[in-house]
Amino acid sequence: MTKPRIALVIGIICISIFPVLVRLSLTPGLISAFYRMLFASVIILPYVLITNKLKIPSKKMLVLASVCGVVFGLDVGVWNIAIQESSATQATLLTNLSPVWVGIGAFLFLKDKPLRNFWIGTVIAIIGMITLVGVQFFIKLDFDLAFFFAILSGMLYAVYMLTSKFVLEETDVLTFMTVSVVSSAIALGVLSFAMGEPFSGFSNTGWGVLVIQGLVCQLLAWLLISYATKYMRATRVSVSLLGQAILASILAWIFLNETITLQMVIGGIILLFGIRITFYTKQISLFRMPKKAKS
Repeated sequence: MTKPRIALVIGIICISIFPVLVRLSLTPGLISAFYRMLFASVIILPYVLITNKLKIPSKKMLVLASVCGVVFGLDVGVWNIAIQESSATQATLLTNLSPVWVGIGAFLFLKDKPLRNFWIGTVIAIIGMITLVGVQFFIKLDFDLAFFFAILSGMLYAVYMLTSKFVLEETDVLTFMTVSVVSSAIALGVLSFAMGEPFSGFSNTGWGVLVIQGLVCQLLAWLLISYATKYMRATRVSVSLLGQAILASILAWIFLNETITLQMVIGGIILLFGIRITFYTKQISLFRMPKKAKS
């Protein structure tokens, strides 16, 4: 396994902790996202300034990296609103359609076009995700504002993945992460203030959870994922991130005593199989033409 793939796996493990921490409900969802970015910024910004590792190649890359941060912040904010207005399952399921948007965007704007394997693997992975959460959730879907917010979250996430891939081709990971996470913290701070979210008054455990989110779920996780994105196809990374649903379910079973059913196990296996197909190096042919006989 190559270094980028190892980094991606560890990064996915780190972000899989986040849903479990959010489910503890020690702080409001939107404000927890703000502090997640803020605590990450407090660590990475002084480090790159003191070590002189903040190397911005051009104003264009600075603007694009800032846009990435704002988009990512809006993604988290919109996703949290969708959860508050509907359910975590519905919001997560609809947001996880992001690989489709990434694939379409990559086909239109990136040099590395998605291979047939990506589309096949994505379809299988989404089927696995549907099996994991249960078809009954589709029957209960409400096509309200929360529904469209969840769809918007997936689209914003896709924009982030595609833009970050473009920026990381010319920018080192530390510089990109610093600019994007600071921009994200500012965007979420403004959004939280506008929505009247409380910035204080949490328990010691709540503050501890916020610190873990910032250092593990954001700083460490997205340094690793950004590193993987720099050297891998954005489409592969986006589909691989669906694996966090499986890890989050396992962690919820361990720490929150949530039930894991046979249906969830089967869905997880299908999802992992879909992800594996996207990493297959040879093109998968759906229709094989018979070889011509030698005359």
